[in-house]
Amino acid sequence: MTGFIKTSDLKAKMDNKEDFVLVEVLGPETFAEFHLPGAINVTVDDTFEEEIQKAVPDKNKTVVVYCRDIECHASAKATRRMEALGYTNLLEYHNGKDGWRAAGLPVDS
Repeated sequence: MTGFIKTSDLKAKMDNKEDFVLVEVLGPETFAEFHLPGAINVTVDDTFEEEIQKAVPDKNKTVVVYCRDIECHASAKATRRMEALGYTNLLEYHNGKDGWRAAGLPVDS
């Protein structure tokens, strides 16, 4: 099942040190510019299925997926592809990295 997560809820998950994986699905150059703290990078491309299963072998683990911003559809593509692989706890962060930074929250680079 895929749900959506708001900025405040994602920040609370991080602050509470909840057990989840944060995945940015944009390319490595974009990830390198800046990303959410603790995020890993798995690009939505031809190797996505193989790479996401290496990065997140437990398909029941909560995974929060994000891309650039509300206009970016890479996170929606990624969650659909992950559902097809059998992942059960997916959350899409629609505001993406730009929304996170615009909210004045810390980023890593």
